[in-house]
Amino acid sequence: MRLAYINPNATEGMTESIVMHARAATPEVDLFGLTNTHGPPAIQGRKDGEAAVPGLLSLLPEAQERGADAIVIACFDDTGLAQARLAARCPVLGIGQSSYMMAQLLGLRFSVITSLAVSIPVIEQNLREQGFAGTCASVRAANLPVLTIDAGGPKAIARIAAEINAAAQQDMATCAVLGCAGMAPLEPALSARTDLPLIDGVAAAARLAMAVGRGFPGAR
Repeated sequence: MRLAYINPNATEGMTESIVMHARAATPEVDLFGLTNTHGPPAIQGRKDGEAAVPGLLSLLPEAQERGADAIVIACFDDTGLAQARLAARCPVLGIGQSSYMMAQLLGLRFSVITSLAVSIPVIEQNLREQGFAGTCASVRAANLPVLTIDAGGPKAIARIAAEINAAAQQDMATCAVLGCAGMAPLEPALSARTDLPLIDGVAAAARLAMAVGRGFPGAR
């Protein structure tokens, strides 16, 4: 099976990190990444997401020409997901929706920990439209820019961990969803600072894509 990760933002370092993390989660999958070089450097809120959609959609033919059996949109806002599903000839998953689905399958009430407050309305709308609002305890912002999260570091990890623990204590969440692709590589460090189970969408999408892609007609 071959899986394509499309990064809607223009930061190639994020694409490389996302692909590395996805490969570690599903080493049996042939996986490659594509970067939307015409998008904003990071997607923070509705305006950035809308700006990223045309470039993202322009990468679908390349993903399919390279033999993708399934495509993952590697932005937690599920940027352009509906449009990509209409245009692609294979299944398309978003890392946000994949995270929510994984939490639901595990029977967990989740809180989303995102980057900045400007992303909260986008995520809340997705939760309503995708049917997951009833199992979401809260959407919380760590108040860190996406590229700061992607860079990692002790301060960013401490800030995200604080919001995870607040979700458990204040919102009665039974798991936390890491609401930014840049958080995925930080999962081990964050797990060491909380008792809550963590779900990162990069790995969740890879695992779900294996099942969805292999069940799609014509998949290898």
